[in-house]
Amino acid sequence: QVQLVESGGGLVQPGGSLRLSCAASGRLFVVNILGWYRQAPGKGREMVATIHSGGGTNYAESVKGRFAISRDNDKNTVNLQMNNLKPEDTAVYYCNYFPGNVWGQGTQVTVSS
Repeated sequence: QVQLVESGGGLVQPGGSLRLSCAASGRLFVVNILGWYRQAPGKGREMVATIHSGGGTNYAESVKGRFAISRDNDKNTVNLQMNNLKPEDTAVYYCNYFPGNVWGQGTQVTVSS
């Protein structure tokens, strides 16, 4: 059983930065994918960024050049550095582990002046 715990959300002004972190615990496969997804009010959950245990990354077009995902395989953590935040980035951000499709509890990110 894998558990995920996110941290780092909050309120930030447009153009600001935030860093999200997610710690995974339990029995993880050596080969896995950790990712960040988000869900804005009234919208479906969408992929933001994913990173394979081998290092390969994937980003949503809307965040390319602004967000950066990274991971520490020894500590089983994944981070999302978010720069130049926009109001449309406001959402609950969820950490995800694959295989198993495990979700964290979510952390709120609000971008507003």
